[in-house]
Order: sequence, then C-alpha cells, then structure tokens
Amino acid sequence: MATTGQPKRQGQQQQQQQQQNKTTEKRKPVFVKVDQLKPGTKGHTLVAKVLSSNMVLQKGRAASRNLRQTRIAECLVGDETGTVLFTARNEQVDLMKPDDTVILRNAKIDMFKGSMRLAVDKWGRIEVTDPANFVVKGDNNLSLVEYELVSVLENDEIAET
Repeated sequence: MATTGQPKRQGQQQQQQQQQNKTTEKRKPVFVKVDQLKPGTKGHTLVAKVLSSNMVLQKGRAASRNLRQTRIAECLVGDETGTVLFTARNEQVDLMKPDDTVILRNAKIDMFKGSMRLAVDKWGRIEVTDPANFVVKGDNNLSLVEYELVSVLENDEIAET
C-alpha cells in the first residue's frame, strides 16, 4: 500500500514544479503600432518617437520636502503608422524629450474630453532607446478623433420603448 502513494506524491510534486515554471516565465512583449490603439485598452508595448513636449501643469514647490511637485506634459509621439498624444507625469516628463525614441511598456489609453491619450501608470515603464529608423506619419493623429460614449440597450429595453 505504501508504494502506491509514492508515485502519486511524485506526480503532485511534478505538477507543482510545472506550475512554478509557468508563473516565473515572462511573456514576450507584443509590440503594437500607433494605428492599432483603441479607446479603453491597456497593456500596450510600443516604440515611438517623441515629436514634441508641452508642459500643461506644474504645481507645488520643489523647496518643500513634504510637498511633492506635480508636473504634467502632453507629448506628441508617433511611429510610421500615426501619432497620438501621450500624457507624461512627474519624472516621465524628463524622459520625454523631442527627437528621442522611447519604448512605452504596459501603456494604456485614457479618454480625455472625448479623445484618446496614451499614458503609462505605475505598472508600466518608459525607456529611452536608440534612435528609430522610421519616419513618423504625422497626418494620422489619433488624438484628433473625437469619440462619443454610446450606451447599448438590451433587447428587453428596446421592446419597452
């Protein structure tokens, strides 16, 4: 009887080992192009060139230790398929310099006044990288497209109206 329990225990150990291997393996990033970005989506990784950076908000005093300085800049970034506005916050503002090429990891699309803005929160990363060898398509600015929130009615609700 004791011998039948041994293979079962080994099988459980192998399954646990396989599960640990799955959780420690990192997914390879899937790079997307600017024209593939859609409202309300997240988890994007893309290579983009910074075309311009415009400071829109600067609050707080740098002299005070307790008060953190808040900085927000709107940066126009793009690739060979189009451009989009990127909202850079605090330390990100320093990384987003015009003519630099950046890798935006785990970026998300925020909606601001009906238009798309690309952003990287605390779960993402911005990396300055080697200059890209593509020409930015400037006439396809996705942030100029205005979206409208439309609520979709269920079949029951349509019948009532």
